Amino acid sequence: MIIILAAGVVILAVYVVLQRQQIHKINRQLEKRREENTRQPISLELMDSGLIRLAGNINQCLKNEEKLKEQSLKKEKEQKEMIANLSHDLRTPLTAIKGYQQLLLKSLTDEGQKERLLIAQKHADELGKLIEQFFEYSLWANKETEPYLEKINLGAFITECVAEMIPVLEEKNIRIQIEQTNPVYALADQEMLIRIIQNLIRNCIFYAESDVTVTVEGEEKAGFSFGNRVAKKVDTERMFERFYREDRARSRAGGLGLSIAKLLSEQMGGTAGARWSNGWLWIDIELPLY
Repeated sequence: MIIILAAGVVILAVYVVLQRQQIHKINRQLEKRREENTRQPISLELMDSGLIRLAGNINQCLKNEEKLKEQSLKKEKEQKEMIANLSHDLRTPLTAIKGYQQLLLKSLTDEGQKERLLIAQKHADELGKLIEQFFEYSLWANKETEPYLEKINLGAFITECVAEMIPVLEEKNIRIQIEQTNPVYALADQEMLIRIIQNLIRNCIFYAESDVTVTVEGEEKAGFSFGNRVAKKVDTERMFERFYREDRARSRAGGLGLSIAKLLSEQMGGTAGARWSNGWLWIDIELPLY
């Protein structure tokens, strides 16, 4: 009797060990699937009904998740293509509207009518800028080629971009001060980096309540930040959302400048974020360090 009980305990112990081994194997397969982004289904060696059902349910859940992901990617691609087509189609009628506005302005003699037409022109120009951002975002979002990453001196590169926009900055009475202790070299795509910096400068032109400070630092990442004083605290968690506007009462629509900056940063393996500190809004860009 004792021998039978002992044999039963040994068999049970072996079964438990085999069960644990199978659970560990399932866990390793799930980790490998996640790390290598494969679609390999979960397999078992021990023919246990409970574990077979478990593996079957896991595989079904994984299959459903893959299907949802494929549908989401397909829908996102369709939306991007729609945005690209829409932004292109909007350009032609807007160009015609602006052309007729110019002709009408030349023929008007009444000062009141001229003033109202100039207001209409101003709004048409704003719409044109928004459409251009719309088109630029769709262009970068649908771009299939990989970024051409090369060594770039961040401080010198930012200085060049700022210099090109000095006339606009002077018109708005905004000065940009660049602070850098040591040279910082990033691994980045020149064209993408130009777009990021230009969009950050334009954001400062539209919303800054003071001069702008740009800091350049490089430790684990090659980073730079645009900071300026703003009238009130903003929602830094939502600033990079497309068309986000902090103050709904403002006539100026939210744009895509920061969304484009975030998109391009991530395409180069970096990040974009925002923070609020002592009345100052900081937009932080981090890129791979060379």
